[in-house]
Amino acid sequence: MELKEQINRKKLPVHVAVIMDGNGRWAKRQGFTRVKGHEKGVGAVRDTVEAAAELGIKYMTMYAFSTENWNRPKYEIDALMKLLVRSIHDEMKTLMDNNIRLEAIGDLKSLPVKSQRELKKAIQTTSVNTGLTLILALSYSSRWEIVEAAREIAGKVAAGKLKPEKIDIHTVTASLTTTDFPDPEFLIRTSGEYRISNFLLWQIAYAELYFTPVLWPDFTKEEFFKAILEFQHRERRFGLTSEQINGLEVKKKHKTT
Repeated sequence: MELKEQINRKKLPVHVAVIMDGNGRWAKRQGFTRVKGHEKGVGAVRDTVEAAAELGIKYMTMYAFSTENWNRPKYEIDALMKLLVRSIHDEMKTLMDNNIRLEAIGDLKSLPVKSQRELKKAIQTTSVNTGLTLILALSYSSRWEIVEAAREIAGKVAAGKLKPEKIDIHTVTASLTTTDFPDPEFLIRTSGEYRISNFLLWQIAYAELYFTPVLWPDFTKEEFFKAILEFQHRERRFGLTSEQINGLEVKKKHKTT
């Protein structure tokens, strides 16, 4: 039986986050420049997004460019920005054919004007789609996001619109760039690194983490299906015990019978 057929469609994660890592190492192993690795990685993005759409997953956030990435060599940054524009333009048919809605989070104003323009156009064009919501994290880092949220909350307090004692988890969540999306239940990182790399730190508080040695350009639909099957074999307790979780499941079954 193929991996896809083994997946229980009733137990899918609603939101999957992906740290796409390993483009540079893949290119080095092949004797190519790092830019070539990023170009090859676009195919993995397409395969992974299509796989998620096929399964019926509702949200996927992909870490495309971090705020720390601005410290990379200028030639690589320039190449990445050009690749971003070209990829968004070239993948529009894939997005529309698969009923995928595009969104973006991060310090988007720091992107080159051409990149901002192409991104905005794609978001507007795909806004009519009702399937998977693909969220690109661009010029994003969790610390940047949390600092921005703190500034927003502080501004409301200073203006007398919010009392300090009223600040709670919901206040912070509502001030994040991801406020319109549910928190990820599953985080995938490729390339064998065991780090979160400043990605959705607040949002993944209870997410299941999956690390694979596969470099991003080699990450296929089958690799994604393998990850989803691993997710479905885990017990998500949210601070409860296994006995409590099993008890809740039994109660749910009794209510539906």
